[in-house]
Amino acid sequence: MPLISRDADGQITFGKGELFIQAVIFLSLADFALDTLPSLTPEQRFWIESFELFSVGVFTLEYLARFLGARPMTKYVFSFYGVVDLLAILPFYVGLAVDLRALRLLRLLRILKLTRYSRAMRRFHRAIIISKEELLLFAVTALILIYLAAVGIYYFEHEAQPEVFTSMFDGLWWAVATLTTVGYGDSYPVTAGGRFFTFVVLVVGLGIVALPSGIIASALAKARQEEEEERRSGGAPFAEDE
Repeated sequence: MPLISRDADGQITFGKGELFIQAVIFLSLADFALDTLPSLTPEQRFWIESFELFSVGVFTLEYLARFLGARPMTKYVFSFYGVVDLLAILPFYVGLAVDLRALRLLRLLRILKLTRYSRAMRRFHRAIIISKEELLLFAVTALILIYLAAVGIYYFEHEAQPEVFTSMFDGLWWAVATLTTVGYGDSYPVTAGGRFFTFVVLVVGLGIVALPSGIIASALAKARQEEEEERRSGGAPFAEDE
């Protein structure tokens, strides 16, 4: 089997070389964690930075090979994996021109590169695509409920606790913590109306937490069914359709 080949979907694969890329991904994530240690010696920091340069070089060559070898090229560039591959190297090159330390956090997106090599993760990715409209509807509904909860608790509790619920933004923080059933306890209602309103919000919050789980579980079952059908027909499972 050649080292570089093109699959049925027109995308580049590296055969056994994929194992090497996976190893570099894992090691680059470990390298990112080691770089945060406060007691590193100059020699240790040199080796950490050297491996970062090496990993960026590997990921850059991988991106160029996949980009130049894909048919059509635009399909790879605008695909999920194409965007992830680009974001895995972009912070390094942007950092050469602009010193933005926050961009280093984007290096964590390299972990998403592993989804290419896991059948289960590809199935999960497919499930997200299948249920994207339902998930979008859920997200919009959740934002509306959070806003309404923030308005309600502010008007119930502002007069009783002006130092706790000083503005709508304090209400938004309370709404997020309550609707997600986290309940940090840093702000809570003391009035009868506020407590009853909180009870209603908590009941709604239980549904908010459970609803996306059901949507994704149903989509995962459908994705598995599609995978089995593709396998029986001899096609490539989950050809990218973004």
